[in-house]
Amino acid sequence: MKTMTCRQLGGPCELAHRGETADDVIAAQDQHLKDAEKAGDATHQEARDAMKGRWRHPKKSLGWYNDMKRAFAGLPED
Repeated sequence: MKTMTCRQLGGPCELAHRGETADDVIAAQDQHLKDAEKAGDATHQEARDAMKGRWRHPKKSLGWYNDMKRAFAGLPED
């Protein structure tokens, strides 16, 4: 297991997401941003909008995705 924070994934807070793979923490970040949006948390709106754009245009977002995978790979195990 490794941990990445919301901020490391492009968000505004330090909430920790743990997972076995980069895809696990990216999915957790997506859910966190959805939940924040539903709760009316404006501080997460910019990150939520960016995440929505990545899901809609995955080919354009490969750079971000590959950066997150590299960052995850470089983290120590928890």
